[in-house]
Amino acid sequence: MLEPSLEKNDSKAKLLIWTVSIVVFAAVVFLVNIKFNFNLGFNVHVFAEANAIINSIVAFLLIAGLIAAKQQNYVLHKKIMLAAIVLSVLFLVSYICHHLFAGETRFGDLNHDGILSDDEKAKTGAARYIYYFILATHIPLAAIILPFVLFTAYRALIGEYDKHKKLVRITWPIWFYVAVTGVIVYLMIAPYYH
Repeated sequence: MLEPSLEKNDSKAKLLIWTVSIVVFAAVVFLVNIKFNFNLGFNVHVFAEANAIINSIVAFLLIAGLIAAKQQNYVLHKKIMLAAIVLSVLFLVSYICHHLFAGETRFGDLNHDGILSDDEKAKTGAARYIYYFILATHIPLAAIILPFVLFTAYRALIGEYDKHKKLVRITWPIWFYVAVTGVIVYLMIAPYYH
């Protein structure tokens, strides 16, 4: 096992992790409902594409990190997981930028008028239900994953590996699901961007 990277201070860590998690959640909820109407000079959906790429890389890193841990290559595992956390922060910035500049896109809105007609609903068929099911699971899990990731990382960084492993059993599958479904959501909604 690795030597701890941080000195244990659970009270400060809990305060910091919960503060960061609540502030990020509140910022996303608040900012996702705001749209800036000015031209950036490029297609703002590049942020959504970047999000899908970042999520793909994070999913790959989560698998690689799991493999490194199972092979007891803890130095590599630590580097991989810290990279996944950094990329997730970058994702969050890009996600907020996309919503600030692109606004809402409705699944199936072929004419981009913001209204989903019966004809447009019919054309999407069962894909519409699949999309909304994935989205309905993706959003709440994405909202709750941040404190799990931070507490899991904290336990590893202070050398409490038994607690880290217990948290990983919850954190890893949720984080992986959020990363993979983020890519699926993008691939399904991208044809309706204008």
